[in-house]
Amino acid sequence: MKGKLLAAILFMFMLAFSGVCLAKSGTITYDITLNAAKGAKQARLWLPYPLSDKHQTISAMHISGNYNDWAVYHDPASGATYLYADWNDIKSPPSLVMSFHAETKDRRIDVLKNSNKPFPVSVKKYLASSEWLPVNDYRKLAAQIVKGKKSYLDRVHAVYDWVIANTFRDRSVHGCGLGLATHTLTQMKGGGKCADISSVFVTVARAAGIPARDVFGLRLMKMKNGDISTTFHCWTQFYLPGTGWVMADPADVRKMMLDDNIKLKDAGKWKKYFWGGDDLYRVVLEKDSRGVVFTPPQKGEPLSYFMYPFAQVDGQSLDYFSPKDFSYKVTFQAD
Repeated sequence: MKGKLLAAILFMFMLAFSGVCLAKSGTITYDITLNAAKGAKQARLWLPYPLSDKHQTISAMHISGNYNDWAVYHDPASGATYLYADWNDIKSPPSLVMSFHAETKDRRIDVLKNSNKPFPVSVKKYLASSEWLPVNDYRKLAAQIVKGKKSYLDRVHAVYDWVIANTFRDRSVHGCGLGLATHTLTQMKGGGKCADISSVFVTVARAAGIPARDVFGLRLMKMKNGDISTTFHCWTQFYLPGTGWVMADPADVRKMMLDDNIKLKDAGKWKKYFWGGDDLYRVVLEKDSRGVVFTPPQKGEPLSYFMYPFAQVDGQSLDYFSPKDFSYKVTFQAD
């Protein structure tokens, strides 16, 4: 028996280093009960609705609850896809459960083709400047960062190195942060969480002429069952002609540096690991969902980014950074 177990472990170890793309899978469940005060009349919920792509397969979607109605919408402007539910005459605490099965493959690209072919028309929108990603404000800085770099690959790698060198993970920041590049670089002096650091990368990469976007999802470094309500995470992708969309996660480099008490000069292994993808368990919820205006529209301003459950009770937004006060719970059960 011990021999068979040892052989199985050895086989898995060999697969992990042979280039074989191992799938990881399980069921993710959102259990939401909105924090509605006594006498509240109406509640509305918007929840990221994950979709399948070449790195993940979403199936067995199940929705239940005491809502009046629900539907799935897509916002062409921001690219957000989401579930909307409403409670029009609250008589009991508004509740909804969304569960789905997710099977993911690792996102590593071992060889990045260094091509300077023109960008496809479909990705040129990821060069644009916006209120949330003020690309035009950072063109001079980007030019300095990529000076002397001729290829797209060398330029975007220079941006990656610069972002890691000029940001840091600030544990005092609430949730994943505001996701605003200028706020991170000026008011926070480079400090922030994953959405903050990722927004800096996306903004500066675009300013350097490289299409880039945020990716919002859930990150599980280990296949661990139970409560994952605090594993929301933002990382980035850039587009490389000849290769396609490539993952980079400068925020996780800074996280590992802080967790392991590593100085920048000694962070080479983590910079390499989070460049071009990794083999960690990640589920994508949204891509580039910036400045979101929902259907039906929420009260107040567009969302800087859309990753957490978002809800309003009688027009007042609940704090999605605080699962306990919202309240919601996200759990994972491995296959």
